Amino acid sequence: MRSHIESFLQYMTVEKRMSANTRQAYASDLTQYASTLTQLGVEEWNEVTRSHIVKHIEELSQAGRASSSLRRAVSSIRMFHHHLKMTGVTTTDPSLYLESPKAEKQLPDTWSQTEVERLLDSVPTSDPLSLRDRAMLELLYGTGMRVSELLGLDLDDLQFELGYLQCEGKGERARIIPVSSVAQSSVERYIQQARNGLGGRETEALFLNGRGGRLSRQGFWKMIKRRAKLAGIDKEITPHVLRHSFATHLLENGADLRAIQQMLGHADLATTQVYTHVNKSRLHDVYRKHHPRA
Repeated sequence: MRSHIESFLQYMTVEKRMSANTRQAYASDLTQYASTLTQLGVEEWNEVTRSHIVKHIEELSQAGRASSSLRRAVSSIRMFHHHLKMTGVTTTDPSLYLESPKAEKQLPDTWSQTEVERLLDSVPTSDPLSLRDRAMLELLYGTGMRVSELLGLDLDDLQFELGYLQCEGKGERARIIPVSSVAQSSVERYIQQARNGLGGRETEALFLNGRGGRLSRQGFWKMIKRRAKLAGIDKEITPHVLRHSFATHLLENGADLRAIQQMLGHADLATTQVYTHVNKSRLHDVYRKHHPRA
């Protein structure tokens, strides 16, 4: 059974250009799914019924999985069973008409402009790694890129003489993003004073680790947590906190929602509209805090 999971992942990677992160998530979902089926006594994919799938989703829910995680698991299972039927491994698709759990409306975590400035200003520029960290954080907040997009940047992606950079987003969709003068200055300083000292002559990758290779997501995650702690910011940190803060602060200062959508690389405007809810939430907070009869 597990060999079919690997075949499906290979197909999605090659034919559908599934990203490495999505592949890892699907692999985890389907491996868990196969383990549940084994515990239920299922030995062949043709033996799977809708009740088996429902039982698996119920177990994930009882284990405390978030609705977004449950929805992804359902999506993984649907696509997998569709693939099994299309390739002749099974004769039926037990996931047909399977309903996804309703999505919880969660507002993105954002920081205030003061908190973002405190984080950025707290990073020194006295050594190569600090110059790198400052450049990454300035660029994230200055462009709203995803962390994966930031770490995937090469030197050739920078078009600073024209005031923008190019990055590859989800689905390998390339987009152009304007870069602020502050972020541009910070990146240029990193390139001129620090990158070669980290082994930058051997690679086209923009942001490097201490061994001269491309910085990983794990490396970035450790860095931003450490920098936030040093800045005295005692709040929950997510990998996209600066991306969400970028969009929220633009909207608060009058930016057009369509322009924000293009800069974030959202395929659907509805995805960007969540930031209007963040604005409304903050308005309510201000009202309750300052109105004498709130």
